[in-house]
Formats: sequence, structure tokens, C-alpha cells
Amino acid sequence: MSGRAKFFDDLAGVAGGAVSAIAGLREEISALARARVEEMVRRLDLVPREEFEAMAELARRARAQAEALERRVAALEEELKSAKP
Repeated sequence: MSGRAKFFDDLAGVAGGAVSAIAGLREEISALARARVEEMVRRLDLVPREEFEAMAELARRARAQAEALERRVAALEEELKSAKP
């Protein structure tokens, strides 16, 4: 019986080692894939999300300011038209 128990202990050790090796391989593949994607992003000159959001907010503010100025100019033009004799 002790031979059989030793066999199962050895088998469990081999299985545990295999699982550990697979987990390490998975992490290595994941890191490699992440590095490739980051390299591709740099090559494509893509913008980080935070920078995009900041620029989008600036554009929204500029558009709102431009619309407000357009309304103000239109109102002033109307005043000038009505003030002419």
C-alpha cells in the first residue's frame, strides 16, 4: 500500500508542478500580449483616454463660449439696426 500512496503523492506533485508551470506561462503570455498592444498603440500614436476626455471637455467649453459670443454679436447687430435713423 505504501508504494501506491507514494505513487499518488508523486502524481500529485507532478500535477501541482504542471499547474504552477501553466500559471507562469499564462502570466508570461499575458505580459507579452500587453507589451505588444502597448507597442502598437505607441506606433499608431493613439491618445490616452484621460487626455482625450480633457481635450473633449475643452472643445465643449470652447463651443459653448463661441455660441454665447454669436448670440451676443447677433443681439448687438439687432441693436445697431434698430438704432439707425
